[in-house]
Amino acid sequence: MTRRLAEVAKKVGVSEATVSRVLNEKPGVSEATRAAVLTALDVLGYERPTQLRGERARLVGLVLPELQNPIFPAFAEVVSGALAGQGFTPVLCTQTAGGVSEADYVDLLLEQHVSGVVFFGGLYAQGDAPHEHYDRLAERSLPTVLLNGAIEDLDFPRVSCDDAVAVEQAVSHLRQLGHSRIGLVLGPNDHVPSQRKLGAARAALERVGLELPDAHVERALFSLEGGQAATTRLLRQGVTGVVCASDPLALGAVRAVRRAGLSVPDDVSVIGYDDSSFMMCTDPPLTTVRQPIEAMGRAAVELLVGEIAGVKVTHDELLFEPELVVRGSTAPPRVRG
Repeated sequence: MTRRLAEVAKKVGVSEATVSRVLNEKPGVSEATRAAVLTALDVLGYERPTQLRGERARLVGLVLPELQNPIFPAFAEVVSGALAGQGFTPVLCTQTAGGVSEADYVDLLLEQHVSGVVFFGGLYAQGDAPHEHYDRLAERSLPTVLLNGAIEDLDFPRVSCDDAVAVEQAVSHLRQLGHSRIGLVLGPNDHVPSQRKLGAARAALERVGLELPDAHVERALFSLEGGQAATTRLLRQGVTGVVCASDPLALGAVRAVRRAGLSVPDDVSVIGYDDSSFMMCTDPPLTTVRQPIEAMGRAAVELLVGEIAGVKVTHDELLFEPELVVRGSTAPPRVRG
């Protein structure tokens, strides 16, 4: 107990006696100091006294599927900064292959009495994935916000980049350059953002009298290797333009084109999605569709903080407009003799 008092006191910058008064619910401590002590307990991994466990800490869980894709750390940075400005401490929960699952993190966060949770690209975006852990959050009425395309059955506030507009911008750009054989590299069949992108691509091409054959649509894991394998298959179909559902997929596409003895963009144009860090520094610099992560992240925090405060916020999906960023990976198709 003495060690716990000392560590918490040091963390908060108060005396051990003040910490003791908070833990024993004694008077003479400001509400701000009391909240800081309880938050320090949670951060340091100590259990709250029984009489205080029913209260939520000013902690917010940020659950990410990975850190290899630069877009997820970028979102986490924006959301973390906005949360800190509202007096909340973000708790980063990152999944790893064979490690702690999304459901495990939900259980952990519930045990810590967090004030809310923000999910980035989680299982809520896959129709065939398990969703029982989201039901537990709803049963506890824990404020929760989902970032980017979720299945319709989950009644949480949602903040998304408009996938349909993103693909329309990409396809329109390739068409203006003169491409007619366009391929897509998307996520799994049950992945909601990929479903939206596919529907929008088919509609955009139909409007100009073109079709998108099934052979021009490839599915892949969201990785450089997945993009490379999928694009290798598309090249056999003779596509001259490839639209990818993420920047890592697009970088894999560029590698596939080069491994086939072709060049980007002279032989094949490639477009990514996200405009994550350093895409202007690739060779060639990647044409991609930018997600407005600053606006989206701040909107997610605004919705979450509203729910925490008991304010009624919309559960309709908020769609944010993407922006096509044209760089060096797209060009008119080569005229073949």
